[in-house]
Amino acid sequence: MVQPVRLTLPQVTGRTEGSVVRSSLARLIASGAASSRVALVRTTGLSRTSVNTHLDPLLAAGVVIEDGQAISEGRGRPAHRLTLAPRAGVVVVADVGTQSAQLAVADLDQTQLARRKIPLEVALGPVAGLEALKQGLLDVLASADVEPTAVRCLVVGLPGPVDAELGRPVRPPIMPGWDGFPVGDTLRERFGCPVLVDNDVNLMALGEARARPPEESPLLYISIGTGIGGGLVAADGTLHCGADGAAGDIGHVRAAGADDVVCVCGNVGCVEAIASAGALLRQLQAQRQDLSTIEDLADRLRTGDPGAVRAVRAATEPIGEVVAALVHFYNPRTIVIGGLISAASDDLLAGVRSVVYRRALPLATRNLLLSHSTLGDGAGIAGGVAAGIEAVLAPDHIDALLGIASE
Repeated sequence: MVQPVRLTLPQVTGRTEGSVVRSSLARLIASGAASSRVALVRTTGLSRTSVNTHLDPLLAAGVVIEDGQAISEGRGRPAHRLTLAPRAGVVVVADVGTQSAQLAVADLDQTQLARRKIPLEVALGPVAGLEALKQGLLDVLASADVEPTAVRCLVVGLPGPVDAELGRPVRPPIMPGWDGFPVGDTLRERFGCPVLVDNDVNLMALGEARARPPEESPLLYISIGTGIGGGLVAADGTLHCGADGAAGDIGHVRAAGADDVVCVCGNVGCVEAIASAGALLRQLQAQRQDLSTIEDLADRLRTGDPGAVRAVRAATEPIGEVVAALVHFYNPRTIVIGGLISAASDDLLAGVRSVVYRRALPLATRNLLLSHSTLGDGAGIAGGVAAGIEAVLAPDHIDALLGIASE
C-alpha cells in the first residue's frame, strides 16, 4: 500500500459563497492544516459563527467527524479534533499502461482499501480496453466491499497525450485507435461520478512531489518505460500541464545523432526511439538476446548482465542531454527517474546524473537533487488519489458530496 501524500491547501479568500467556504473548510481539515474549529477560524479569518454555519452541514452529512481531542493551544476545555470521515465515499484510480493497469480504491482519508493489477492491452483499441477496465474497476470495488454508488471520483492515467478538459487522448503514439475517444464520458456514464483523465506520468509526478517535503519542488518526473514521458509539478504542488496539456511530453524531443531512427510518432530521431526501455529491448533483441519484455530486461540489469548494462549506459547520454536542457529551461529542485529500468539498477540514474552535471551550468545544479522514485510503481496511484480527493472537495463538487442543492 502506498503512503498518504500531502494535499494542497486552498487559497482562502474573502468570497463567502457557501460552496467555496465549505470546500475550504473540508480541504483544510483533509490536509491537516486545521484540526479544530478554533484552528479553522484562525486559518480562514472567518468569524466563529460563519465557520460553524458552514461546518455543520459537513458534520451532518458525515463528511467531517469529531474524533477525539485536538492538541491544546492554550487554556480552557480541549477542542474536538476534526477529521475527514474515511467512509464518506471513495475515489478510484486506474493507472493504465500499455499492457496492464494498476487499480486502487481509497477512502477520503487516503487509506487504500484494495489494489490490484489487471491485464489490459491498449493496442486492442478503446472499446475492448475500456470494457476490460470497467470490469476490473467493478471487481476491485467488490474486493473492497464498496458499492459503485459510493465512488465520488474516478481518476484515469493514460500512456499518451491527453486533453484533460475533454477527457480524451490526443493522437497517442502507442495507443492505436484511441485518438479523440471519449474516455471520460464513457466511464462517467457507467459510474455516475466525475471522471478525471490525464497523462499517466502527470499522476506519477504529482504523487512523487506530494510524497516529498514541499521544498523539494519544483519537481520533474521522468518515466522511462515503453516510451519516455515527463511530468512537471510547480513549487506550489500543482501540476504544470501547459496551455493544452502537452507539457512534459519529452520523449519526442530530438536527440543528436539519431536521424536515421524512426519513432512511433512518425518523426525521426526522438529520444524515446533510441533510449526508452522499449527501444533498448528492441536493440538487444536485434542482437539475438533472449529477451521478450521490459521485465526481462530489468531482470538482466539486476543480475549485472554485461549486454544489458552496456545498453542502458549508452542510453544515458541522449537522455541526460535532454534532461540538462530541461534543467536550464525549468530549473527544478528535484528530478526523479522512474520506471522498471531505473528501479532495477543505479546505472541509469548515475549516467543521467553525470551528463546533467557536466552539461548544465552551476547555478541550475548547485541545489539540484536527482534520485530514484520513492513510491516506485505506486506513484501514479498516489497522485491519482490526491487528485481525486481534491476534486471531490472542490467548490464545484462539495455540495454534491453533502447531498444539498448548490447555492
